[in-house]
Amino acid sequence: MFSKILIANRGEIALRILRACKELGIRTVAVHSTADEDAMHVRLADESVCIGPPVARDSYLNIPQILAACEITGADAVHPGYGFLSENARFAEILEAHGITFIGPTSEHIRVMGDKIQAKTTAIELGIPVVPGSDGGITPEDDVHAIAAEIGYPVLVKAAAGGGGRGMKVAPTAEDLDLAISTARSESKAAFGDDALYMEKYLGKPRHIEVQVLGDGQGNAIHLGERDCSLQRRHQKVFEECPSPALNEEQRQNIGEICAVAMRKLKYRGAGTIEFLYENGEFYFIEMNTRLQVEHPVTEMVTGIDLVIEQIRIAAGANLSINQEDVRFTGHAIECRINAEHPLTFAPSPGTITYYHPPGGLGVRVDSGVYQGYKVPPHYDSLIGKLIVHGRSRVECMMRLRRALSEFVVDGINTTVPLFTELLDNQDIANGAYDIHWLEKFLEAHIAAQNSEEN
Repeated sequence: MFSKILIANRGEIALRILRACKELGIRTVAVHSTADEDAMHVRLADESVCIGPPVARDSYLNIPQILAACEITGADAVHPGYGFLSENARFAEILEAHGITFIGPTSEHIRVMGDKIQAKTTAIELGIPVVPGSDGGITPEDDVHAIAAEIGYPVLVKAAAGGGGRGMKVAPTAEDLDLAISTARSESKAAFGDDALYMEKYLGKPRHIEVQVLGDGQGNAIHLGERDCSLQRRHQKVFEECPSPALNEEQRQNIGEICAVAMRKLKYRGAGTIEFLYENGEFYFIEMNTRLQVEHPVTEMVTGIDLVIEQIRIAAGANLSINQEDVRFTGHAIECRINAEHPLTFAPSPGTITYYHPPGGLGVRVDSGVYQGYKVPPHYDSLIGKLIVHGRSRVECMMRLRRALSEFVVDGINTTVPLFTELLDNQDIANGAYDIHWLEKFLEAHIAAQNSEEN
């Protein structure tokens, strides 16, 4: 086992990793920007190193600085969390070259699954169902109208190196295709430095279903069920639940086993998530995240398996601690992402938290690194915490979530807590009858009604 792990991240996920390390008796190193010197994970770590100014590219994305922090402190492993460098194959290679273990997949798997075109090709080879689309990328020389016609309109043009909805455009008809491609290409170039695109069938009202997998890199792999992440705004998830209210047990087992078999063939190492669009009883692969997900706690609540501890064990060379038949799914869990944002417009709301009171009680978990007096910086993602609730049934879980939200107090800044309180009063949410477009339509209607009242 490792003697000291450097946590190359910040916020709630850095604190989450730190806690797992302490439970394993492993010393921790927190790295931080000058804006995060008072962060909770910095306060609780055994050692801390400032790696640069607030701007992420000069601190949390600064590989030489992180490597120097490893050498100064003697850290023998790095956990990247999610975001930042968590899916940077080059970062994993550099660490390995310096004798430092990257707690995650191999650089090869990160690279293959990080390229949307190559990931789709790999998924087909592994027997994972995919969305109908172009055979590889589309170039200016291709007859894009013929490709789109064969796929069938509407089509979705996507950046090969994309993420977070950037470089993604819908072409409802042939007349819209050229503009969608040129816009997606320019967005992709600006956001990722890569203008490679591909095209696939646009699904009208799908759900977003993802399957959690674990592999030990030696051909052993299991799935830990699925999560429903369909409540999204601008392709960003805000509410996740496990299991999905849209699937029956047979569907759940089938797609889980397909993913587990694929990861065994790939000899995948560590935690990963295979993401699908789901419509009319069919699953369509969209991407694989070769890292820990923001929403991993709902899986932990339902299975009782600590995913971060499993990541660390596997990276240290251990086999999986459990077999597929040992996995037990109990009850229902829901996660609400608590962002420092206006609950309707999602405008960022950095500032000082003047009062903070998280909820508690049976089945309630809050993953957060904030505290009373903490200053939410304007430089990073607005996520300040996650409220995760577990119940014996979805109904019990929803009731417990309602109670927990009523106890959650964050004063001094805007948060998304009121949004979730309102969502729980909606019949579609109560029935689990929503798709990936539902939340944006709900917000548009809500804002329109509000503007009408003010006028």
